[in-house]
Amino acid sequence: MAQNYFSRLFESFNDKNILILGDVMIDSYLWGDVNRISPEAPVPILSGVGRENRLGGAANVALNIQALGAKPILCSVIGDDLRAADFVKLLHQQNLSTEGIVKCKERMTTVKTRVMSQNQHLLRVDEEICTPIDYLSEEKLMTKLMQVLQKNRIDAIVFEDYDKGVITPSVIQKVVVLAMEKSILTLVDPKKRNFNDYKNVSLFKPNFKEFNDGCKLELKKGQTQQLTEAAIEFQKKQNIDILMITLSEHGVFVKHKDGQPIIIPAEIRSISDVSGAGDTVIGVSALCLTSGMEPGLIARVANMAGGLVCEQSGVVPIKKELLLKECVQKISV
Repeated sequence: MAQNYFSRLFESFNDKNILILGDVMIDSYLWGDVNRISPEAPVPILSGVGRENRLGGAANVALNIQALGAKPILCSVIGDDLRAADFVKLLHQQNLSTEGIVKCKERMTTVKTRVMSQNQHLLRVDEEICTPIDYLSEEKLMTKLMQVLQKNRIDAIVFEDYDKGVITPSVIQKVVVLAMEKSILTLVDPKKRNFNDYKNVSLFKPNFKEFNDGCKLELKKGQTQQLTEAAIEFQKKQNIDILMITLSEHGVFVKHKDGQPIIIPAEIRSISDVSGAGDTVIGVSALCLTSGMEPGLIARVANMAGGLVCEQSGVVPIKKELLLKECVQKISV
């Protein structure tokens, strides 16, 4: 029964169109070997052997959605600089549309450079501007988003917020109202700055630290009762349909506004790199929600997907065949 259910589910993803609104970036990797310490300072010397650029941030959510067979459309603001050309080139290489991308001369295209040696993460360098976008850029972004909505049937809008400035309280309010008018599902992967500005959304997915910071709490992992009470209060205040809080090794907390809270146990994994796991979780959640899956099962499938990508080095999208196999083997429906 599980084989038929998940096969049909994953097949249904092919008909979905998901708009991803948020902070895009380039994940850049410098690979090499470390064999000695610098004579100039007590730091390792990396003998570089290769460089690679990948799509990151909201663009990695798009890659995860694309890998599952659906059509993602990005809406974001980038710089009008050399790295913007690199970003657009990466979009074209991945067959992703640029129709929702706004270039701004006053912004910098965000680049995160990770220095790696033998799958060990030695250093990260961030090049970015994190101040909120100005009024003109906001207007251009909303115009692009409206054009995307007019041109395409959109099943869900994902807010992928990395606190880099593309998503503002004004953008949130306008897009949520638009989505409600058009009966489009809204999902949020939040950060601290706009945490309490997301109201009336379909699914809200912070991790444990983000929930603590956003609600100004000092909860400890494992405090299930206190977490449940705080989650129920927050969900009611923000009028959120489904609240899903990822708890890393403690699993996932999930609650529908009309249902009982559930904690899904964590999958036991050999963790290589947690980078990008949250992108995978929100991408998988969007497709499962648009397919009518109930909240507890969404959390299980999304948690499984996040665990699978953590076994890979670097920021990589989920593999559809691997996720399908895991779902069939481990989930009863």
